[in-house]
Amino acid sequence: MVIMFLLLLSTVMLLVGIFAPMMTLSKFVWIENRFSLFAGTLQLFTDRQYFLFIILLSFSILLPVAKLILLFRFWYADSSSCAQLQHFMKWISHYGKWSMLDVFVVALLLVIVKLGALATVQVHYGIYMYAGAGLLIMACTAIINSVAKKDLEKSMES
Repeated sequence: MVIMFLLLLSTVMLLVGIFAPMMTLSKFVWIENRFSLFAGTLQLFTDRQYFLFIILLSFSILLPVAKLILLFRFWYADSSSCAQLQHFMKWISHYGKWSMLDVFVVALLLVIVKLGALATVQVHYGIYMYAGAGLLIMACTAIINSVAKKDLEKSMES
C-alpha cells in the first residue's frame, strides 16, 4: 500500500515537474522568460538544437516516464512473472545511475546563467517537484527491487 502511494505521488510530482514553471530568466529589466522543462525542450527543437532536444527529451521526460510505467507493471505483476520481470528491474537499476543527469543539466544551466552579470534566475516549484520525483522514483525502485529479490528467492526455494 505504501509503495503504491509513493508510485502515485512520484507520478504526480513528475508530471507537475515536467509541465510547471521551473525558472524565470530575467535579462536587463524588461526581458523575462519563464519556462518549464517541457517548454524548454520544445524550444530546443524550435531552435533546431536537435542533439540537445533528443538528449533532454530522452533523459528528462521519456526515460523517467518509462521507468514509472515499468515500476507500476512490476508492482502489479503476479509472482509467476517475477523472474521474467527481473530483467526489467536490472535495466531500471542500471538506468537509475543516469536518472539525475537531467537535474545536473538544469543545475548547470542555473550556474551558467547566474554567472552572467546581466541576467538573473528565479527558481520556481517545478524544479523542486521534478527533483523530488526523481528521488521518489529511486526510492521506489530500491524498495520494489528488494521485494522482487525476496519473491524470486522464495520461488526458487519452492
